[in-house]
Amino acid sequence: MADHPSDIVRLAASEFGCSRQAVHKHLQRLIAEGAVVESGQTRSKRYALAPMGQWDRQYDVVSSLAEDAVWRSDIAPLLGRLPENVLSIWQFGVTEMLNNVIDHSGARRVSVSLSQTAAATTIDIHDDGVGIFKKIQAALRLEDERHAVLELAKGKFTTDPANHSGEGVFFASRVFDRFVIASGEVFFSHDVDDREDWILQAGSAHGGTLVRMVLHNGTARTLKKVFDRFTADDDYGFTKTVVPVKLMRYGDDNLVSRSQAKRLLARFDRFKVVVLDFSGVASVGQAFADEVFRVFRNRHPEVDVVSIHASSEVKRMISRARTLGASDGLGR
Repeated sequence: MADHPSDIVRLAASEFGCSRQAVHKHLQRLIAEGAVVESGQTRSKRYALAPMGQWDRQYDVVSSLAEDAVWRSDIAPLLGRLPENVLSIWQFGVTEMLNNVIDHSGARRVSVSLSQTAAATTIDIHDDGVGIFKKIQAALRLEDERHAVLELAKGKFTTDPANHSGEGVFFASRVFDRFVIASGEVFFSHDVDDREDWILQAGSAHGGTLVRMVLHNGTARTLKKVFDRFTADDDYGFTKTVVPVKLMRYGDDNLVSRSQAKRLLARFDRFKVVVLDFSGVASVGQAFADEVFRVFRNRHPEVDVVSIHASSEVKRMISRARTLGASDGLGR
């Protein structure tokens, strides 16, 4: 219903093979029971699941603030009726994102809000700190905050490697149905159902960092299944990553240069398997493909670089680079 607020009657009638009148009658019953709310008039009517509960609280970010205590005392009791696998995902997401605020953000205050319908739960965590993308930009000396999104998407990045593994944001973005970070002028979203990663230039700057996590209340997803997807071989470590190549593109940029490829390749040597997802990338230049699929592979034969969802044009460039790699006696 959230994705189809204005045409839910038509879709439900088609899905269940009944008349629109029958669907409309059922909707009116749900509205009377308070499970659904409606707005607008006649053809502009929109329907949405009614909120079942809302909660929010602010915390001072001080040395005594502990993410596990916030989860245990404030949030877990609100979610206690949900299935165990769903509670495990929420515990992971909430504690990881709160710990990032406590350890990395430089924030003075953080607010946590929760809203729930019969279908899904949403939790927002908003701090007034320096901003996650700005901090990564400074740490890596990147020319643009948007470049920081690519580093988060790869995984294994942290500004405090002595105390953190850099896995929290990566896995949170994969385990929730929708995961959003808004900070500065950058808005990053990952949607599990659509397998989409995308960046928007926000119309106005967001102070600090806002993280939004959305999860269906009855999902069958488990943390183990998600973690296992990014484990190569049998060593149970975070050794595999999937990188959406289109995060390299801004506006009408084409992926043609070696400098672009080198930015994509940064820290790939920390993994055993790197899967490059070329969804949404129509073509790449010869120099870009050569740097990724010949030069890097020759320098790092221990890293298996795999491509998926490549167009025919991208496949042609990849094949050309690999053929050159094989001919120089260094390729695999």
